[in-house]
Amino acid sequence: MTLAPSSRFSRRAALAAVSLLAVGAAFAQPYPSKPIRIVVPYAAGGSTDQLARAIQQPMSEFLGQPVIVDNKPGAGGTIGVDSVAKAAPDGYTLVFGNSGPNAIVSLMRKVPYDELKDLRPISTVAITPMILAVPTDSPARTLKDFIAYARKEGPALNFGSVGNGSLSHLTGAYFNELAGTQMQHVPYNGGAPMTTAFVGGQIQAAFVTGLDGATLLASGRVRYLAVGTTQRSEAVPELPPIAEVVPGFESVAWFGVLAPRNIPDDVAARLNAAVRAAVERPEVRRLFAERKVEARSSTPEQLEQLIRKEAAQWGPVVRKANIQM
Repeated sequence: MTLAPSSRFSRRAALAAVSLLAVGAAFAQPYPSKPIRIVVPYAAGGSTDQLARAIQQPMSEFLGQPVIVDNKPGAGGTIGVDSVAKAAPDGYTLVFGNSGPNAIVSLMRKVPYDELKDLRPISTVAITPMILAVPTDSPARTLKDFIAYARKEGPALNFGSVGNGSLSHLTGAYFNELAGTQMQHVPYNGGAPMTTAFVGGQIQAAFVTGLDGATLLASGRVRYLAVGTTQRSEAVPELPPIAEVVPGFESVAWFGVLAPRNIPDDVAARLNAAVRAAVERPEVRRLFAERKVEARSSTPEQLEQLIRKEAAQWGPVVRKANIQM
């Protein structure tokens, strides 16, 4: 039997209505309704990757969906960050960022994204002070000893870093400026080569995070003198702040979660709650403490203020020392 034109129209209208209802139901699904991907902009196994994987399962349990860590290294972390800045703003693609590609790299070279216009801060996960490390056979036993020794040696005394333009490099340049020293910078291509050089006696000092410095301490060839926090750090409470001897000095690395800028407010709030819950898990805090890292979540506004503060702090250091990448 052939349908009359009006019947065919009614059938098409009914099918269209069903399609619209299906689309509406899809959009109405509560967030999250599928796996969430966290991009780590560095290779697997590094310090940033370790911290991201520590919160992976707790976040998954809180959100009720798998959380997948996706390593996307390259260009000092900027390739991975850029991929998230350009991702769909739906809360299913995040980046586990840090001080480098999310705050200071753009001070030294052009990057294809704007840290705050293209990305929305969700929460910090951890902070770790930069720690002044010296060989165990160094004549400096205290921070005051080290400054006197460095002033005496001048450029003959070197400090190593994990790379040109890294936070460890900027920290050394900042220390030179405020402490009146002239240490020579020696960049290495990552933490492993710098550790090898340090243990081999080729470096007289370095500013390291607790994560990167663990291997150094384990070697028995290195000791810590002081930390870059303005007060004693929860991560290494036995060490005095550099600021006690060098007023105004501060250098702290942070790690946190960011999303594409235009994600919905309710999704951002849900993600913030998930990160905060993960950071408070006893096993996460214990793991961080073992790695000399302080577990610390935040509001999105606090993370945004931290990024702005870093740009304001390190910009003058970069220009004065003419640091480029």
